[in-house]
Amino acid sequence: MINRLSRGVYAITPDLDDTDTLLQMTATALSAGLACLQYRNKQADAALALNQARALRDLCAHYNTPLIINDDAELAASIGATGVHLGGDDADVQATRERYGSALLIGASCYNDMQRAERACAAGADYVAFGAMFPSSTKPKAVRASAALLTQARALQVPVVAIGGITPDNGRAIVQAGADLLAAIDGLFGQGDIAAAVRAYQLCFQ
Repeated sequence: MINRLSRGVYAITPDLDDTDTLLQMTATALSAGLACLQYRNKQADAALALNQARALRDLCAHYNTPLIINDDAELAASIGATGVHLGGDDADVQATRERYGSALLIGASCYNDMQRAERACAAGADYVAFGAMFPSSTKPKAVRASAALLTQARALQVPVVAIGGITPDNGRAIVQAGADLLAAIDGLFGQGDIAAAVRAYQLCFQ
């Protein structure tokens, strides 16, 4: 199992019922070089989620890219995904670690809360995510996190993901503050040229 994410672009899939379109868009993003892909579809029923997750697993394997499943550790384990991302209302990090051991990489949403991040790491989280860094069209009511929080999070010694309104224009400052990965949904999949969007985010790390 991959036990640590590399620096770079952390893509999160959009809510799409059309699996063929989802796979085409994702393949384009993967071909441009993603550090990680998270499957997230808040509208999918269990059958669609299983079908899409399996297809994305195979696609990510082709590009040797970690696949993280949002919210659902059982789904992640059942298809052999790299890991699971747990939000504030999702399963407890410690309980997930105890159930799945080292079989799953575990990420945790920490919003704007360093203490939450410290607890998550103590419970076995492999990476932590902070945000929204900027106003986000995906989650317009999300709490805002400061760039200073990313700098503090370096002391946790796990990869730090930044999310929320991040663009190629503002991403470089977020990386300089301490983010190891920049997460985006619409900033990638909402663009006319997805591969070019990936490469634009990658420039933030140079």
